[in-house]
Amino acid sequence: MSHPATARPPLLVRLGTRASPLALRQAEMVRDALIAAHGWDATAVELVPMVASGDKIQDRALADIGGKALWTRELDRAMLDGEIDAAVHSMKDVETLRDAAFQLAAVLPRADVRDRLIGAPGIGASISALPPAARVGTSSPRRAAQLQRLRPDLVVGLLRGNVATRLSRISDGSHDATLLAAAGLERLGMDVGEPLSTDMWLPAPQQGVIGIEVARAEIIPIFAAINHAPTMAALLCERALLSALGGDCRSPIAALAEVRGDRLHLDAQIYSADGSAMEAAAWQGDVADAQNAARDMARNLLARADDRITALFQPCSPS
Repeated sequence: MSHPATARPPLLVRLGTRASPLALRQAEMVRDALIAAHGWDATAVELVPMVASGDKIQDRALADIGGKALWTRELDRAMLDGEIDAAVHSMKDVETLRDAAFQLAAVLPRADVRDRLIGAPGIGASISALPPAARVGTSSPRRAAQLQRLRPDLVVGLLRGNVATRLSRISDGSHDATLLAAAGLERLGMDVGEPLSTDMWLPAPQQGVIGIEVARAEIIPIFAAINHAPTMAALLCERALLSALGGDCRSPIAALAEVRGDRLHLDAQIYSADGSAMEAAAWQGDVADAQNAARDMARNLLARADDRITALFQPCSPS
């Protein structure tokens, strides 16, 4: 005698994500937060992995093959075509100027914002302790500029790929050291490398933030339940800075906004490609004023910067 199949609860949310191990872990964190916030059954959220264009090409700098849109293109199309309800992003990988069709619905609490220095056995545990002419791999113009400013003797080369790929290049001797975001390593359960203090090494804008984008405004309330307001305020401040700077994947920018009570603190630095020139600024004030302050800071930084820096930026018109 046959028995009827057990009915599956109706699917409520389809979350699109890149297919890399880190991206999948981040999507799982969003899924778990939604289930906890709404009291849903574990089957109520489906993860829909997709291979991003940026993951397919590993031998060239991102700026040379299309920029950050290569991380979002496939997920954007799937949202517009109704294949997914929302996309989970590491916000550091999301372009500053987005199509108006997409809205940032929520962010999770920000993780550790710092970079970690990961070296081969016997390699120093700090930038200053690296041996002369050590080979450091990175795909980040910001990290390359910071490294060369602190240690002009280092040999900085292109190193792209997911976390496992980059760590393997240290193990096989291709590079002596690399730098990775502490947040990604922690999400993967990897306790490697030495964290770099933000007092001497500012991170990338938006580093450590997981964001959820949607293309249908009516589903934003689903995600509002998991939004972390202080992280959203800091993120929007950093995005305002980026927009006013007009930076792209070639522009070395370091910035960190932090909400402390009802005040927001913003530190920012812009560099020439080789780190030989740098401009820095800091601001603190009411959270409500932060985005306008960030735009003013960007314009002031560019006004003070010399040609080695401004050549890497396309400043936006005041808004």
